[in-house]
Amino acid sequence: MILDGTELNLLGRRIWVAGHRGMVGSAVVRRLSTCDVELLTVDRADLDLRDSSAVQTWVANHRPEIVVLAAARVGGIRANDAYPVDFLFDNLAIQQAVIGAAARYGVAKLMVLGSSCIYPRQAPQPIAPSDLLTGPFEPTNQWYGVAKIAGIKLAEAFRRQHGLDFISVIPTSLYGPGDNFDLQGGHVIPALIRKAHEAKRNDATEITVWGTGEPLREFLHVDDLADALVMLLERYSAPDPINVGSGEEISIRELAEAACRTVGFEGDIRFDTSRPDGMPRKLIDSSVLATLGWRRRIDLKTGLDDLYSWFLANVSDQVHS
Repeated sequence: MILDGTELNLLGRRIWVAGHRGMVGSAVVRRLSTCDVELLTVDRADLDLRDSSAVQTWVANHRPEIVVLAAARVGGIRANDAYPVDFLFDNLAIQQAVIGAAARYGVAKLMVLGSSCIYPRQAPQPIAPSDLLTGPFEPTNQWYGVAKIAGIKLAEAFRRQHGLDFISVIPTSLYGPGDNFDLQGGHVIPALIRKAHEAKRNDATEITVWGTGEPLREFLHVDDLADALVMLLERYSAPDPINVGSGEEISIRELAEAACRTVGFEGDIRFDTSRPDGMPRKLIDSSVLATLGWRRRIDLKTGLDDLYSWFLANVSDQVHS
């Protein structure tokens, strides 16, 4: 039965967070650890989520009642451009395996996570879920976008054909503990933090940032996302994806300046205009979420301070070794 409008009680439920080692998955685990639920996780070494047969066996043996599909191959503009096969193939395989197993073994609720980069490059602002597939992708992340839309549509198809309580969530650009600080494959905020940190450490006079600095972006701390996801597991059930964003925009130039202030780097910021900008603007419409009473708690300055502290405690020694 489709459960539109019915609140789901998480108390005592067996909840599998697929991708629990990633930034989003680990935040969801932290959040659910404060609830009276039975958390299920499995390491990549023990289960390849691209292997449909292995995933079905694992789900049959562990019988999760709720699944949060946070596992994905992710990365920034450079990684998406360099590894199109990996971003398309791996994400399609993960989604097909996990969603298929959830359907086969009677999972009560499944949440699929998308990404705001799946929206059309020239979508009207703020971007609503109804804007999906209304225009061309941003070319620099089209492979990832195709795969993630396929996952959202697969969840919707199971809901339509079999009446399963499968929902999809589209977060805005995220940052926070567990982020990827690799300069080749990471997203913009951790990359800027690391660049500024290394420049300060090496007494450099400038850092270089891809593009013009003019694109506008919306960012959300991953712990805020985790709060929203738990609420949506309990209170949201509909075929349409639901956006989760902060509602605030900042230019890449302003973001780079904020990252430098956070780190304490006082040198110049040079913009390499020969490199791509990505989408010119990407603000998502989170009005449906707002009607459910959710609001962001962590402002960007606080979030950047938190992220830099996490970097210093967990990453900086590794990148300098």
